[in-house]
Amino acid sequence: MTFADLELPDRVRDTIGAELCLLPDPTADVDRALTRYHRIFAALPTELLQQIMDFGRHNDSPGVMLVRNLPLDAELPPTPVDGEPSAAKNSFVAEGVLLGLTGLLGEPIGVLTEKAGRLVHDVVPVREGARAQTNQGSAVFLNFHSDITYDTTGRYDVANPDFLVLNCLRGAAGHDAFTYYADARDLCRHLPDPLVETLRSPLYRLNAPGSYTTSVGEEVLSEPVPILSGAPRFPEITVSANGTRPLTRGAGTALDALQDACRSVAHTVRLEPGQALLINNRKGVHARSTFRARHDGRDRWLQRTYIRRNLWNVRYRATPEDRRVHY
Repeated sequence: MTFADLELPDRVRDTIGAELCLLPDPTADVDRALTRYHRIFAALPTELLQQIMDFGRHNDSPGVMLVRNLPLDAELPPTPVDGEPSAAKNSFVAEGVLLGLTGLLGEPIGVLTEKAGRLVHDVVPVREGARAQTNQGSAVFLNFHSDITYDTTGRYDVANPDFLVLNCLRGAAGHDAFTYYADARDLCRHLPDPLVETLRSPLYRLNAPGSYTTSVGEEVLSEPVPILSGAPRFPEITVSANGTRPLTRGAGTALDALQDACRSVAHTVRLEPGQALLINNRKGVHARSTFRARHDGRDRWLQRTYIRRNLWNVRYRATPEDRRVHY
């Protein structure tokens, strides 16, 4: 089982929502806010709480989890059209849901080259980025990928997030935006063994994320790395949305087969308000369909966090100004 689906009882949703609506903007003091959210989310029934926590801590747990019937802000301003936080948003229930779930999995982190280092990412369609392989896109299929992080060491698969949380504030107006998740365990079962062995060889270079390459105007490729790694029972996968460059013809054939396999085994979710998707960024890859964006304040609006199980192994990237924000 690589997909999990759980739903909060109405009374639990209402109890959590009543507390979250009283809290201020968490970004002013995120550590204090996370502490408050820990206390609030302890109101989850033990069975549901353990399912979420087990999702984050066990090798054999599902790679993606849909959490439904979450609290909502009583009022929501227009969807931002520029990818920036909304200055008109006056309540912070959605942020509390996002960071409350995040805290059950690990520690939120920021990266300077992604949303200017903010911990809460507003994921919305932006007209200028409609055809980009980034979270601003809408007019093109966002390829199956891992969320990776440019690193001067040449490895983009080490300091990347362990998990993502996507919380839906507003669904796509045409109900035509879908998120896909393909788990490495399902992919390895689906693909012939020789192709899996090729994907386990350091025959690929990952292009840095579009948020970074846009600033430098050219590809910035990693050292040669495998796409699949780790124990056969618990494989890890890393693919760049902005381009994964095979170094041999055989590696290219295996990469094409992997993308086809992703489409065959993927779980499909259409996120709606009151739902959040928890994604293990090491166990699988995710993608997004095309959808119609109107850029009129009614478009799809998600909020996202990047999560590490702990901050110790990425301490070499920490900025002196903020211990949660990294170069």
